[in-house]
Amino acid sequence: MKSDTSARLTDAWQIAGVTFTSRFLLGTAGYPSPQALRQAMLAAGAQVVTVGLKRQLAAAAGDNGFVAMIRRTLSETGARLLPNTAGCTTAREAVQLAQMARELYDTPWIKLEVVGDEYTLQPDPVQLVEAAAQLARDGFTVFPYCTDDLVTCKRLLDAGCPLLMPWGAPIGSGQGLINPFALRLLRERLPDVPLIIDAGIGAPSHAAQAMEMGFDAVLLNSAVSQSPDPVRMAGAFRFGIEAGRAAYLAGVMAKQDFAVATTPVTGDPFLIGSPSNLP
Repeated sequence: MKSDTSARLTDAWQIAGVTFTSRFLLGTAGYPSPQALRQAMLAAGAQVVTVGLKRQLAAAAGDNGFVAMIRRTLSETGARLLPNTAGCTTAREAVQLAQMARELYDTPWIKLEVVGDEYTLQPDPVQLVEAAAQLARDGFTVFPYCTDDLVTCKRLLDAGCPLLMPWGAPIGSGQGLINPFALRLLRERLPDVPLIIDAGIGAPSHAAQAMEMGFDAVLLNSAVSQSPDPVRMAGAFRFGIEAGRAAYLAGVMAKQDFAVATTPVTGDPFLIGSPSNLP
């Protein structure tokens, strides 16, 4: 039997030519302290950590140790930073913020968020595609936060995005996968595209469900940071994601609309004991 480490290595995956063994991407907002965030990052085993540029600049101005802790933990773990454009509402604003992030962090990776509705925080598909196309032309590796709409997802791929990050539910809602049909359709229609569920995950079971459906990874934040015990919750999500992926690889049984006997029924009675013990 393979060890857990060797099993993860043989199930490695790639983003823009970079190989990863963890399928858990973790956000960094809302933790009770920098120390709690650091411990959660370690418990999660995440190899990609996302941070909002606007939020980090504010934290740096407050000199609360957030920036230094993030950089130190990334250095210790070898994880990669994924800056994001959270809070942007136009393509122009998102592009400008992405350019600042590249200068500040020396990375072409950017999680692209362009909000179109303040109530649901739903992405604006028109502004999102416009920003993605511009950033791709500028040499960025764009991780677009989008809805589960197939047509919008295809437009983002045409714009140059190497992967997609459809939501499971509105950001921070904790509702889980509210439209499994649309998500399954995305997975079926885009079999060779890396798909990462981003937003709306509230429990490890939600993350496991996404992985069982064949999604490549899960990105979440609030479900860990808002837990009374974020470190333990980070570990729980890590195990849930690994379990869901293992189930997908093993093959989840098909659902039936009727009962199916698990014990074969034949014409001969099933007798306990050997023939020598029978009268």
